[in-house]
Amino acid sequence: MAEYDTIRTVGVSGARAAQIDQGLRAHMNKVYGTMSVGMLITALAAWAIAGLSTTTDAAGNMMLTQFGMAIYASPLKWLIMFSPLVFVFGLSAGINRISAAAAQVAFYAFAAVMGLSLSSIFLVYTTTSIAQVFLITAIAFAGLSLYGYTTKKDLSAMGTFLMMGLIGLIVAMIVNLFVASSAMAFAISVIGVLIFAGLTAYDTQQIKTTYIQMAVTGDQEWLGKAAIMGALSLYLDFINMFMMLLQLFGSRE
Repeated sequence: MAEYDTIRTVGVSGARAAQIDQGLRAHMNKVYGTMSVGMLITALAAWAIAGLSTTTDAAGNMMLTQFGMAIYASPLKWLIMFSPLVFVFGLSAGINRISAAAAQVAFYAFAAVMGLSLSSIFLVYTTTSIAQVFLITAIAFAGLSLYGYTTKKDLSAMGTFLMMGLIGLIVAMIVNLFVASSAMAFAISVIGVLIFAGLTAYDTQQIKTTYIQMAVTGDQEWLGKAAIMGALSLYLDFINMFMMLLQLFGSRE
């Protein structure tokens, strides 16, 4: 892949380039900050909902409460499972029709819905293994995102390959919901980790490049929306990589 200089691609230099560079740092800080708040909302929502969903009997065995039965053992579980996907498509399709502030609120609402969807991991995996895998994911994510931000290699060609892989992965995951093959689940997790690792670097570079290309317009409202969508992209990369690693290395209850 060819090397490139994103500042030069927009034909600016000197004081203007320095101004864009300063704005880029602020933009990336907003992206990571928004993503981090979203992650915190998801974690708190998942933990709280798992707590409301379970109790223990006299022997100390975990059992579901009525609320837990409703969200984990009824047809409602399918709505909860797929609601984050619907949320993502809705936010992506409507981003141009809402304000940056509304987009941020929608992102945080999505993070809460994702917490509801992920709350079942506290029933399946030990709290210690969830924390350990989360830490591993955070370290890997930070390194991959840093690479995407600092590399001079153009990763755009890799994006098409990764998106094709992602579509194939989603199809395989849907098929395995009905097949329930452990070997297929293992392969999905391994391939998924590789795909979302690549997407973390690719999406980071795309966020950076998009900002530099559009900063010359001075449209702060658009840049605000771009920061929210960038945070959403990286959030999804992190969550999916975490879930794939948890399936590979998590210790079950």
